[in-house]
Amino acid sequence: MIRVAVTGCLGNMGSKIIKSVESQENMEVVLGIEMPNSPLAGKDLGEQIGLGTMNVPIIGSEDLKDKLLEIKPDVLVDFTIAKAAVETVKTCAECGVNVVVGTTGLTDEQLDIMHSSIKENDIKAVISPNMATGVNVFFEIVGQVAKILGHEYDVEIVEAHHHNKQDAPSGTAKRAAEIVAENLDLDLKEKGCYGREGMVGKRPENEIGIHAVRGGDIVGDHTVMFCGDGERIEVIHRASTRQAFVNGVIRAINYQNDKQDKNIADMFDVLGL
Repeated sequence: MIRVAVTGCLGNMGSKIIKSVESQENMEVVLGIEMPNSPLAGKDLGEQIGLGTMNVPIIGSEDLKDKLLEIKPDVLVDFTIAKAAVETVKTCAECGVNVVVGTTGLTDEQLDIMHSSIKENDIKAVISPNMATGVNVFFEIVGQVAKILGHEYDVEIVEAHHHNKQDAPSGTAKRAAEIVAENLDLDLKEKGCYGREGMVGKRPENEIGIHAVRGGDIVGDHTVMFCGDGERIEVIHRASTRQAFVNGVIRAINYQNDKQDKNIADMFDVLGL
């Protein structure tokens, strides 16, 4: 049985992850983590998310280290915010607990800190800006199209999310831009254009446009447009529910438990892409 801890356990993603983990024959949730000094600390997790009594405690994150050492989960799943995720991964690494991280908005510096902690403490991690299976197939297709079309087509990336999303552009859009740049031998720091305003002039050669839309309850839409003279190719992924991400988390947990052979993997590794 794979013993799972979940941060942000009462949030939209956290509660969905917990319900899916509990429905698996080979997994069980053993710990739920909420914000520091949460008023719900000490309550039963199942009773708070509609699963009935689970005899699984909710804790505030200030008690994370002590509880990880006491309960000893096999893996912790983190879908929170970047700053909190970094500290959580560092604590898990120190306690010898593997991690699956789907938190977005992480800077290169924050990722470096996480990677260093993971490697220094020899734990296993699956880290991905988007856990959905379809999105990672989308990434693979985007790379192939970019390589085939080359520099003759202008590339524009548009993403849309709900009005509560904190970071922009999304981690998925950033990763799509990185994949395009890698396949075209471009430096994204030089060629990335994050929105446009005013008299911007003619579109520079090899520019990669990245644009964010925020509104309503959009779960997550991503479109990569390859625009040529007389034709346009669009590669699109739309998530209609957050369950798409949760399903990827379950696959990541199983992959990590069964066959992960390096410290840090991503969803391409999980899916064998």
